Amino acid sequence: MRRLLTKFFKPQEKAAPEIVQTDGPALLGADMAIAYFPSCTGGDFHEFARVSPTRFLFGLLDVAGKRETSQAVRQAARACFRAAGEELFAAEELNESDAMVELARRLNLEIMRAAGGVRSCPAFAGCYNEELGTMCYVNAGHTPGLLRDRSSVVELPATGLPLGLFSLAPTDARIVGLEPQASLAVVSRGVVEAASRKQEFGLAGVKSVLEGATGSAKDLSQRILEEVHSFMQATPRHNDVTALTLTRGN
Repeated sequence: MRRLLTKFFKPQEKAAPEIVQTDGPALLGADMAIAYFPSCTGGDFHEFARVSPTRFLFGLLDVAGKRETSQAVRQAARACFRAAGEELFAAEELNESDAMVELARRLNLEIMRAAGGVRSCPAFAGCYNEELGTMCYVNAGHTPGLLRDRSSVVELPATGLPLGLFSLAPTDARIVGLEPQASLAVVSRGVVEAASRKQEFGLAGVKSVLEGATGSAKDLSQRILEEVHSFMQATPRHNDVTALTLTRGN
């Protein structure tokens, strides 16, 4: 009887997590990817747009509140992101830092208008310059971005408060270089707060994945979420879980 039970009731292998991959844009000498778990409940959303022949704009934003109550704000912010981005970054010669600060200012006002008042929206937005291999970014109270080069992984911390809190909220823009084979990861709060036995996955978990990354941006974003799933030993449902990645080739 024991042999029969062993034969017919073998432990089942854990199913691979269901992860959604958004098709990345065509970039010169680099690639980008966005991956997330389909069980979306919060206000996370990503957006990207080509804004000039050599510039590509992208963002990861998190509107406070449940998905159904934040939909109107997300739609307004998405439309503003594209329209303002295409206007501000279209010129061949421009000050990318000034343009990025102005983009954050417009997004801030549009979020407050659409919400009819205060609505917190941490945001990370960047403009990748394919010709120079640089990224100009703002981090409005968002989870720090992580940039890996050949020797280390550095954090790209907040440059201002979350959007949607104050009509006049100063935000700085910074520029970083991506050397050949460098990788960037921007993850949602749900990745950092993924918990198991009272421990969080944290930025340390993302750094660990980055330090061993060798593949494409799609591989990297997939691996980050797979590691979150493995850490929790379950599909995350506590919050939206998203990873945006950018890798530069040789």
